[in-house]
Amino acid sequence: MVEKKLEAATLAGGCFWCTEAIFKRLKGVEKVISGYSGGDMKNPTYKEVSSGRTGYAESIQIEFDPGVISYEKLLEVFWATHDPTTLNRQGSDVGTHYRSVIFYYNEEQRKKAEASKEKQEKLGRFGDKIVTEIVPFDKFYPAETYHQNYYQSHRHSNPYCTIVIDPKIKKLMKEFGDSVKEEYKSEKPKFEN
Repeated sequence: MVEKKLEAATLAGGCFWCTEAIFKRLKGVEKVISGYSGGDMKNPTYKEVSSGRTGYAESIQIEFDPGVISYEKLLEVFWATHDPTTLNRQGSDVGTHYRSVIFYYNEEQRKKAEASKEKQEKLGRFGDKIVTEIVPFDKFYPAETYHQNYYQSHRHSNPYCTIVIDPKIKKLMKEFGDSVKEEYKSEKPKFEN
C-alpha cells in the first residue's frame, strides 16, 4: 500500500468556524483544525486573540493530499468564500484577528499564492483591491476544543451558522460542487430545510 504524502496549508479568512466548515468538505482534504496563526505569544486563548492585541488571526490548518486537490484549488476556494478586500473584517466580524492571510510554508507556496492573488486582481471579480496578506508561516496553535468542528455541532442551534456559514457552503456547492466530498453532497443547510 502506498502511503499518501500530505501537505499543509494555513489560511485566515475571517471566522474559523466558517473556513473550517468549507475546507473540510473538499475532496483531498484529510484534516482541518481551527486555531491561531500570525502572532508572537505562546499558546494564545480565544479571549486573548479576540482582544485584537496578540497579532494572531483566526486561522485554519489544512492537511491535504496534493494528488487529489492542488494548493491552487485550495486558494481558488479561499478567494471565492470570503471577502479579501475588507481590511481586518469579514461582514460584521471586525478586528485584526479576522484579517485575510495566506501563510506559506515554502517558496513554492509563496509563488503560487502571489500568482493566485495576481490572477484574482486581474479578473476584477471583487471590485476593490485585495488586501490579503501573504506571509511566511511561523506557528499555529489549535483553538480550544469547543471551536473544533463547530458548524457541524451547532448548525441547527446557532443563528450565526444559519446566517453566515450556510450561505458560504451554498456558494461552495454551487461553484465547486465537483470538488466536494460525497458525504456532504446530500447535506442540506438549514436554510434549505
